[in-house]
Amino acid sequence: MDTLQPTFPRLLMAHARARPEAPAMREKDLGIWQTWGWADVAREVREIACGLASLGFKPGDNLAVVGANRPHLYMAMVAAQSLRGVPVPLYQDAIAGEMVFMLDDASVEFVIAEDQEQVDKLLECRELRQDGAPPLRHIVYDDPKGLRHYAQDGLLGYDALRALGRTYDEAHPGFFDAAVASGEPGDVGVILYTSGTTGRPKGVCQTHASFIAAGRGGVETDRLGPGDNIMSYLPMAWVGDHLFSVAQWLVGGFTLNCPESSETVTNDMREIGPSYYFGPPRTFEGLLTAVSIRMEDAARPKRWLYAKFMALARRVGADLLNGHPVALGDRLLYALGDLVIYGPLRNVLGMSRIRVAYTAGAAIGPDLFRFYRSIGVNLKQFYGQTETCAYVCLQQDGKVKLQTVGAAAPGMELRIAADGEVLVRGVSVLKGYHRRPDATAEVLDAEGYFHTGDAGVLDAEGHLRIIDRAKDVGRLNAPDGACAGALFAPNYIENKLKFFPQIKEAVCFGHGRDEVCAFINIDSEAVGNWAERRGLPYGGYVDLATKADVLDLIADCIGQVNADLAAEHGMAETQISRFLVLHKELDPDDDELTRTRKVRRGFIAEKYAVLVDALYAGRPEQYIETQVKFEDGRTGLVHATLKIVDATRFPAVRAAA
Repeated sequence: MDTLQPTFPRLLMAHARARPEAPAMREKDLGIWQTWGWADVAREVREIACGLASLGFKPGDNLAVVGANRPHLYMAMVAAQSLRGVPVPLYQDAIAGEMVFMLDDASVEFVIAEDQEQVDKLLECRELRQDGAPPLRHIVYDDPKGLRHYAQDGLLGYDALRALGRTYDEAHPGFFDAAVASGEPGDVGVILYTSGTTGRPKGVCQTHASFIAAGRGGVETDRLGPGDNIMSYLPMAWVGDHLFSVAQWLVGGFTLNCPESSETVTNDMREIGPSYYFGPPRTFEGLLTAVSIRMEDAARPKRWLYAKFMALARRVGADLLNGHPVALGDRLLYALGDLVIYGPLRNVLGMSRIRVAYTAGAAIGPDLFRFYRSIGVNLKQFYGQTETCAYVCLQQDGKVKLQTVGAAAPGMELRIAADGEVLVRGVSVLKGYHRRPDATAEVLDAEGYFHTGDAGVLDAEGHLRIIDRAKDVGRLNAPDGACAGALFAPNYIENKLKFFPQIKEAVCFGHGRDEVCAFINIDSEAVGNWAERRGLPYGGYVDLATKADVLDLIADCIGQVNADLAAEHGMAETQISRFLVLHKELDPDDDELTRTRKVRRGFIAEKYAVLVDALYAGRPEQYIETQVKFEDGRTGLVHATLKIVDATRFPAVRAAA
């Protein structure tokens, strides 16, 4: 074996030798930032690995990791890899019934959990495991709060595991170093479960080599290195976090920062001032919503100033960022705007030192994308799937287009199939689905191309434009007996709707129908703030969502989207005709969204069939009762009579000859 070939543990040890005192990780705990140097991280990984070995963990075993972004949990993942085991990160907000499927599927016997909440779920999983599944033998917890009187078998604190590791390391000199040296780049380095939009999640097996190649491609493209800082706040089970917070971290050697909690991320970002940032579109939507709420509460002169300079930013900001020519007068005005508006705004968002930012995980609306680039945030798009280490396309500086996700990343090839599906081949493609050779054969063809399930087109420069999920792209019924109706891409329309801070989620219907109709979820914070400023009383989400004034507010947003669609080639027929505001928020616990908050469109259409029928039957309102799950596992009913609103539509705008 060529020992120079990297694995994740060997990359960690190389950093520890080269830069032992340099900051590798930080975590904010009780308001104080704690720092680990590379040597500190390497030492703890050694202790955890030896501790696991003392409990019987061996090569080929899988270690489930569940909790929020915590340094000890990231170290545990590398510790498992050091023993040629495989970490299996799970979503921390998954309920026990969802978690047990993945524990059984991966034959997990060892778990490292964050706190009492996760331990309670894991103990419930012990009771739920199927006949024949191996038992959960050992559950290690990081935070001991609330667990002092737990006496169940196999429970062990993180510090106790490290103590076991130190004893084992002393008794078995050379064991850890030999284990790290024995690892192969082709070993499975992680199992990541898909979001399960169309059925049961599948375990995606990715090797050290594929994630390291994907990490290196991003690091070299954006010149990332030891001087950079990143905030790790997204679920560890998401492929994007594993790429940015594990693969790129260990390849580039920058500093990983873990926030105190999900509620403090923005404040913690302002303190750290990361130079590198990533997030799915919903994160950027949420940040923009927070800004919009603050501006609505500002004094009139500030609102006027903000509106004037944002209009300038929309006109020239992206051109300045791309290095395109801009008139001197506009440059000077933009510089003034940067001093009084854009700079303070970036600081509020925690992006004052951002050198490069990426969005990935779902399509981002062009308007949202343009907003961030216009205020000087170098936001770019990253495209990929769990099966490709989230690494297929990336946008390079100076070559950013609002409507595309960039050209093929280094080491990747793109092909568009005859039916429009995007096919990819290269360094990041999965080794296979865990225990699912049948599913692997469905997505990997004889030439080694992975079938993404996305529909897209390549432009003249090789930049990929994703239209929608191939299974979601459809057509409206053709008018006047024509052969084919207008192409219907629901995700494209939904992203336009979600640009408005008042709209949190949208689900559009239209395939095989005469027109497009939509479900809307309002953003309770943004709309609640809007209602309070107008003296509009309400008694919770259901009451707020059914207010006539709120329906008028959403109708105005939809009218603006329809005006945009009317001006786009081929999109005028897909304007929204009717809509309703749902009486509850779509929720992963109710199976309406995946854990990565992707819409489960088919499930929603079936669950709310009575509402879909009411939209297309032209009814003015519809009564509905819906069962919901609460955080403590109880269920209840939410009921409401929903008003159905006709949207304003516009005639198609003909392109100039």
